Amino acid sequence: MFKSGFVTIIGRPNVGKSTFLNKVLGKKITITSDKPQTTRNNISGIFTDEDAQIVFIDTPGIHKPKHKLGEFMTKEALRTIGAVDLVMLMVDSTENFSIADTYLLEALKNVKVPVFLILNKADLIEDVVRLKGLVDRYKAVYQFDGIFSISALRGDHTEKLLEDIKLILDEGPKYYPDDQITDHPEKFIVSELIREKVLRLTREEIPHSVMCTVDHIEADENVDNLLNIHASIIVERDSQKGIIIGKGGSMIKQIGTLARKDILDLLGTKVFLDLHVKVIKDWRNKDFHLKNFGYEKDVE
Repeated sequence: MFKSGFVTIIGRPNVGKSTFLNKVLGKKITITSDKPQTTRNNISGIFTDEDAQIVFIDTPGIHKPKHKLGEFMTKEALRTIGAVDLVMLMVDSTENFSIADTYLLEALKNVKVPVFLILNKADLIEDVVRLKGLVDRYKAVYQFDGIFSISALRGDHTEKLLEDIKLILDEGPKYYPDDQITDHPEKFIVSELIREKVLRLTREEIPHSVMCTVDHIEADENVDNLLNIHASIIVERDSQKGIIIGKGGSMIKQIGTLARKDILDLLGTKVFLDLHVKVIKDWRNKDFHLKNFGYEKDVE
């Protein structure tokens, strides 16, 4: 009997949702960073084997919004809860229970589908007694259908988690071809891979205000197996543009070099990557730009 279904992964920022999805798929489709609020959209990752097809939805970290983009991100994460077959609440097992967790558990109280508690970063835990106390704290607030301790980074116990997800899912069709691992267009994934390199390489003032767009992708007319990609890195201030470019163009060159490697792995073809930096002041609070960059849902 073949099973299929949709599973959303929710949690606070930086708990490892994107790392888990990339590990399960064996390929990077969603970016990771130690900066909060790295994921901004719901991103679907498609896991398929002989027994099942699981469509995972990686959501933005749920947090108290400080601007319209933040409002969009939180709404995006929470709206998936009522439209899936299983909810995975992922937490960082090295962190203590907080008010943010209480908010998340409140949001789950009316959910009519099974909910798994996923304690990530178990490889970093040395105090088992503390971990048990943390689990008890969650259990006192919510009755979970399963509790799992994993390491998304190393892949510890992720196979067991996948098997238990399959047990929850009903018999169903194969929604996507076997070799498809995401329903997002290549342009989106490429733009996210570029943004990831900006997050990793630049100073603290840059990450939250940066956006990347792919303006054009085309096959090179003169060179076989070569894609020309033209992309823009968008920031909110002129000073940030200077940081992205770097002295003598050193920073933007480094961003391009690292991004090109991941894009090559994603697309399986040689890439010429042309990056430019644009300044759009306060774009995160402007409806027009939010809509233009794909953040139009639920933004008022």
